[in-house]
Amino acid sequence: MNIEDFRDFCLSLPGTIEETPFGPDTLVFKVGGKIFALTDLRAFGSINLKCEPEQAAELRERYEYVLPGFHMNKKHWNTVLIGTGASQAQLKQWITDSYQLIVAALPKAMRAELAQAAE
Repeated sequence: MNIEDFRDFCLSLPGTIEETPFGPDTLVFKVGGKIFALTDLRAFGSINLKCEPEQAAELRERYEYVLPGFHMNKKHWNTVLIGTGASQAQLKQWITDSYQLIVAALPKAMRAELAQAAE
């Protein structure tokens, strides 16, 4: 996966916006005002994704290219190294999982709007 594929996939998820709140080099994707993915624009060597704590630990144990979230709450975030073994399908699934984790915590009305936008 390259930066354009990553960006296009994230933006394909309903209600997603992109921002650079941490400076011009960090691309952040949000839904409902909450971050679900971010990466370094200059290097695109990794992506940070939100994850259920149990799954986060399991993925780190199973894959050497999944690390505790860099500069994030290590209990809830993983850093996935790009180009080191993760398939594009795997990355898309983990991005989707991160997105859905955020959506599930949004208010009911906002979840309904996103579901309607997805149709």
